[in-house]
Amino acid sequence: MTRFVLLIAAAALFLGPSTASAAVDITFYSREYGSHFPHAFITLSGTLNRSGERIDANYGFTATHVTPAILLGSVRGEIISADARYIASSDPHFRFTLSDAEYDAVMRIVEEWRSLPQPSYNLNRQNCVFFVARVAAALGMRASTPAALMKKPRSYAEHLTRENRAWLERRRAAFLRQPAR
Repeated sequence: MTRFVLLIAAAALFLGPSTASAAVDITFYSREYGSHFPHAFITLSGTLNRSGERIDANYGFTATHVTPAILLGSVRGEIISADARYIASSDPHFRFTLSDAEYDAVMRIVEEWRSLPQPSYNLNRQNCVFFVARVAAALGMRASTPAALMKKPRSYAEHLTRENRAWLERRRAAFLRQPAR
């Protein structure tokens, strides 16, 4: 009888309800132009393994004031978060799961860019696309920054996808938008 009770208890452990695996997913987004910014950004969603803390955040880099001054040189920049409607109307490119250490690496980049000396935004050298490239590089992705793509958020995200397809497949990434050929 004791062995039967132990067998039932063991089965309940393995077959019974289990807690969902804790993990934070990162999704890379673009938005092709328009009057709202940023045009390239990331979202983070899930639960940290180490603490169980729920994460639901997004980050992009943009000019604090979008005026013709951005065409002339550096202006004040900031890390911002977009509202749910903005995200829903943007293009997700790919998503994969981060380890806690990778989440920390992303957050270090966010804080680094949040703390940049002002003026920090430069359309040609330090814009939302460069921010996304820096996040990708911090995660171990190839994140070249071809000048022809650094003002083209969607084209850059598609380039990032192509440049890292094998890496992303090894990470079991979900491909959410097929790059143009």
